[in-house]
Amino acid sequence: GATGTGKTKTLQVIAEALSDASVPVLLMDIKGDLSGIAAAGVVSEKLSERSRHAGVAYTPSAFPVELMTLSDEKGLRLRATVTEFGPILLSKILGLNDTQEGVVSMIFKYCDDNRLPLVDLKDFIKLLQYISNDGKAEIEKQYGKISTSSTGTILRKVIELQQQGADSFFGEPSFDINDLMRISDDGRGMISVLRVTDMQSKPKLFSTFMLSLLAELYASLPEEGDMDKPKLVLFIDEAHLVFQEATSALLQQIETVIKLIRSKGVGIFFCTQNPQDIPASVLAQLGLKVQHALRAFTAADRKTIKQAAENYPETSWYKTDEALTQLGIGEAFITLLNEKGIPTPLVHTMLLPPRSRMDILSGEEINKLVDNSKLARKYEQVADSESAFEILTKKLEAAEQQAAEEKENEPAKKPSARKEKSTVEKVLDNSVTRQIGRTAANVITRSLLGALGLGGRKKKGSWF
Repeated sequence: GATGTGKTKTLQVIAEALSDASVPVLLMDIKGDLSGIAAAGVVSEKLSERSRHAGVAYTPSAFPVELMTLSDEKGLRLRATVTEFGPILLSKILGLNDTQEGVVSMIFKYCDDNRLPLVDLKDFIKLLQYISNDGKAEIEKQYGKISTSSTGTILRKVIELQQQGADSFFGEPSFDINDLMRISDDGRGMISVLRVTDMQSKPKLFSTFMLSLLAELYASLPEEGDMDKPKLVLFIDEAHLVFQEATSALLQQIETVIKLIRSKGVGIFFCTQNPQDIPASVLAQLGLKVQHALRAFTAADRKTIKQAAENYPETSWYKTDEALTQLGIGEAFITLLNEKGIPTPLVHTMLLPPRSRMDILSGEEINKLVDNSKLARKYEQVADSESAFEILTKKLEAAEQQAAEEKENEPAKKPSARKEKSTVEKVLDNSVTRQIGRTAANVITRSLLGALGLGGRKKKGSWF
């Protein structure tokens, strides 16, 4: 639905209901107003009136919440190691071609063979530099030739990812997905609120995290088949951030995981202003649709609304494309799959208000919530264990030190046993000097013989 139509409050209401049903929830708090779910709502005349109209008493309630973050905001830091990503996923995130993906796979293979932990991007960059310079001969001997242009391109892509704050995401301790699936002491599902208010300027980091999370859930959880209720439900607010920066390969990976993850007992809600923000192949997998009002200010908007209306079951009760522009705040069209897997008719619905606070927590409340977390000690300290960067640095330093020692221990060159020639000897030893000497000797000899009358007769025709 459009801005201000009540999408976030609907998200909040559904999350509260899931928590009450002992289903853990992960919320993406992009706008910063979902942290209030940890505090009870305040009774007001407007809320009471809406509840009475729906035939339900309004009872304010706080919910069990864990605050998390990908950046420097207050909360438990979610991290993952480069090794956990693996070469294929990392290559898709970086948008690499087949040749470059092969280089990344070779780096992971080299690290496996030599027991080099790939923890963060610093490790990966060090490997790229190593295989391009000091370790090039070693790598090419074991794994084949590597193009420096490929390693240069990969390095630029990694730096681009770093510019969006990826250094804060890659590292240790890596997050345990089981910590997302906890039940509170009173039997309600824990609501994990991921504070990502700065992610709109870092879409690549956000899509990196989401794909990492979905892939980890899919790889770790067993097949469950049909379940009475899900193990975990994810709410991805501003879902266009996941898809808008995705390459075709990355998009295909996301679509594949989303299609298959339901069998693992995981539910996913995408929240966005326009249904067209979500690829059609993903949209077709969504069984529950809650459509708030759309606004038509231009011809393009009207065309978009008509296309949005075609995403819903046909009904004789409403002109869907017209009704979509007339829905009030907190009203929505809803359709879902029935027990036989058939979409139910579209229903114009007035939604209940959230029982928790419809506003943000104060700084003091956030600090208190984080400090009292049972997971705080587990994730608050950044681990900087020895990894590829440190191991390769030591290896190169040792090689440099050994080369320096060998140079120092080389025996001094012995002086020549022959006595150095004097300047006169050097002059006389010169080939030109020797030729001049021979010519002068011949002239002197002929002169002496001529004086003695022994020079012989001149030949006829001679110039002499």
